[in-house]
Amino acid sequence: MPLRIVFDVRRVQDFGIGTYIRGLLHALAAIDRSDEYILVALPHDAGAAGAAGAAGAFSGLPPNFKTVTYRKTDSYALNHLAFPWFLHRLAPSLVHIPLNQVPLFMMDPYVVTIHDMASLLFETGSGLRMQTRRFLLRRGLLRAKAIMAVSEATRRDVHDALGIPADRIRVAYNAPNPDFFREPDDAHARERILERYQIDYPFLLYAGNIRPQKNIPRLVEAFAVVREQLSRHPVYRDLHLIIIGDEISRYPSVRRAVIQTRVEKAVRFLGFVPFEALRVFFESAALFVFPSLYEGFGLPPLEAMATGTPVVASNVGSLLEVLGDAALLANPENVFEIARAIQDALLDEDLRADLIAKGKAQAARYSWDRTARDVLEVYREVSGVR
Repeated sequence: MPLRIVFDVRRVQDFGIGTYIRGLLHALAAIDRSDEYILVALPHDAGAAGAAGAAGAFSGLPPNFKTVTYRKTDSYALNHLAFPWFLHRLAPSLVHIPLNQVPLFMMDPYVVTIHDMASLLFETGSGLRMQTRRFLLRRGLLRAKAIMAVSEATRRDVHDALGIPADRIRVAYNAPNPDFFREPDDAHARERILERYQIDYPFLLYAGNIRPQKNIPRLVEAFAVVREQLSRHPVYRDLHLIIIGDEISRYPSVRRAVIQTRVEKAVRFLGFVPFEALRVFFESAALFVFPSLYEGFGLPPLEAMATGTPVVASNVGSLLEVLGDAALLANPENVFEIARAIQDALLDEDLRADLIAKGKAQAARYSWDRTARDVLEVYREVSGVR
């Protein structure tokens, strides 16, 4: 008997979780035409799904994927009670919660995807607030029929931080958007996008969230060191740093680092950019730099690798697992080690060629088709359907 799977897609526009939701849904659509999928979306996102063929995050999904609207986000005060009641009326075979935020009164059965443990390891707040968050997350995971982690490192973090038995946690890896593997657009199309953003210089690129664990102030400091060292270089003397990400205004330490290192004219914050522009930035960067202190998976470096851009990243946690030897790894707490890795990756042509070749191969190891098959197996096992 076909399953009726309800999928909470209210975070479809988020930077990381949104990528997961979009990639997984389209991959499931390609391999599963028998089960019914009900996507619970916010009104402005559900509108994009609309009729078949409409533009938006859900366009192109087959008829067994339907969208219903729910007006409140998962931060709504009554989400713990109101959202489960809403789900109950949909009569699901199971519910998929794609993040570590499970309502207190969540109906059974449900499965959860855990992307990382940053909310416990890095978020600040009162002791009571953190204890409550820990209690809710642990309770939500213990009651879940299945837990999926996006890497072995995250699987270990969930076990170590919350005491969840490791054998209850499956690994279903993330994957880059397949569009990052496309052949680059013609030179004129790329030039038009770069001209639109007034970019006519070599640049380092960072793309991702701007949160404390992302280590952006140290990235700025390392960039300042490299820029000074290459001030007379024929190619990189006008090197810039471009940061694509959200919530810059919430983290004044990033702006402070730019001012204190006196690189205001060489660092640009672009916020969110359309996907086609983002792909051009990945393709055009001299180097992608990702000095994160902690990652549950580490998708942006893989996306850079898929476009043929060499990567410098941190030698910590899931990045060691996901990137392997395809990136040049550095201690994220040492500004000068980050700077040295950046300079090596820019100037050593043999190293650059090696990183580009290994990076493309490493990115190709991850696919949403594989992830979807792993997730579908969990759905059917939880529901007793084989």
